Amino acid sequence: MPEKQYMDITITKATEKDFPDILEMIKELAEYEKAPEKVTNNLQKMQEEKHLFQAFIARKDDRPVGFALFFFAYFTWTGKSLYLDDIYVRQEYRKQGIGKKLITEVINFAKENNCSRIRWQVLNWNTPAIEFYKKLGATISDEWLNCEIDLNR
Repeated sequence: MPEKQYMDITITKATEKDFPDILEMIKELAEYEKAPEKVTNNLQKMQEEKHLFQAFIARKDDRPVGFALFFFAYFTWTGKSLYLDDIYVRQEYRKQGIGKKLITEVINFAKENNCSRIRWQVLNWNTPAIEFYKKLGATISDEWLNCEIDLNR
């Protein structure tokens, strides 16, 4: 994918050279979400598992300011889909349209790859993100609860 220039923001498909910046922002996101101890990912793991995920990275003046990390999924009711695991914009760069540009790239990627749905999660207390997603036209369910089994602990 060629880089896309939005005013002073450049969005590109992430490569291995972007992994250190993405990992740093993943840790920042975990701090924001009040769960820094839950990040067990590292650069080696990202490199070994690079075939399992894709990402876009946003830069302003060559500084990484945000990312969207996603992977293909298959949902029984709709088929091929995209799961947006995280979208994050650094605090000082929020309210500049960077998140919208990132999610637009994800949406376009999903359409280009014939996905029928994009799914993601949002914390119930993250009002700014919830409002942002609603403006995009996202449906936010209050019916489904998350279930997980952590195999690394």
